[in-house]
Amino acid sequence: MKDYIIRATAAQGYIRAFAATTTNLVGMAQKTHGLYPIPSAVLGRTLTAALMMAIDMKSESHTLSIILKGGGPIGNVAVVAKPNGRIKGYVDNPRVDLPLNSMGKLDVGMAVGNKGKLTVIKDLGLKEPYAGQVDLVTGEIGEDIAYYLAISEQKPSAVALGVLVDPDATIRAAGGFIIQPLPGAPDELIDTIEERIAMIPSVSAMVDEGKKPEEVLEAVLGPMDLKVNHRIYPVFACDCNRERLESVLLSLGEEELETILEEDGKAELVCHYCNTVYNFDEKDIIKLLENART
Repeated sequence: MKDYIIRATAAQGYIRAFAATTTNLVGMAQKTHGLYPIPSAVLGRTLTAALMMAIDMKSESHTLSIILKGGGPIGNVAVVAKPNGRIKGYVDNPRVDLPLNSMGKLDVGMAVGNKGKLTVIKDLGLKEPYAGQVDLVTGEIGEDIAYYLAISEQKPSAVALGVLVDPDATIRAAGGFIIQPLPGAPDELIDTIEERIAMIPSVSAMVDEGKKPEEVLEAVLGPMDLKVNHRIYPVFACDCNRERLESVLLSLGEEELETILEEDGKAELVCHYCNTVYNFDEKDIIKLLENART
């Protein structure tokens, strides 16, 4: 089944909703970075959340970034998404392996940690990007995204994110949903949604059963006149290029470039987001050094 993300409304406009199936996308991320099961779940949940949040941005030139720094063994987690579905991301340690948690599931919370911050950066093409930051609550990501939306954006939200990983590290299912009652939504409507969320299977189980994003939302919302307003098809893709990496080397300055030329005579840079290797030989370093001197 093809991955896609939807933005919808329900209950006569009192509810905004987002849902995503991201199995293939997370599978591509897993292969790109050689992720073990726990890092697959961590990055997959973050990618899914970022896509659902980015689809709500107004211009395709905008970007939304999520950065997790929780102090756990996985290190930092970084994801950058665009409203058109292009997304990239990485974790510092793709080979974290921990025992299952007390519920017999991948211990995402322990891997991420909860002694740090969740940061969301929205670049809207203005002079300065908007940045919101909250303390991590659990490190499980879904709860942390819900806390960020409630505290930093004043949008109370029900957030569910899930990734099923087979023992051979293959991504079996991935997806998520975000439900947001708008101001004026009746209390009984919110109570009904909370009751339904408590009764339905996990979002990863529903995706594993073959449910589409619309069907996931229908399971949550029931007969509330769901209306899909927008749909995108995500792709895990990096926009790095040689010119950008040249800029990184130039930013080191004349003295550091001279040291690289004298000690190594070459440089190798690797993009964190896609693992592409860029090699710069002696002639390249000399040219960059000349540019740094002008």
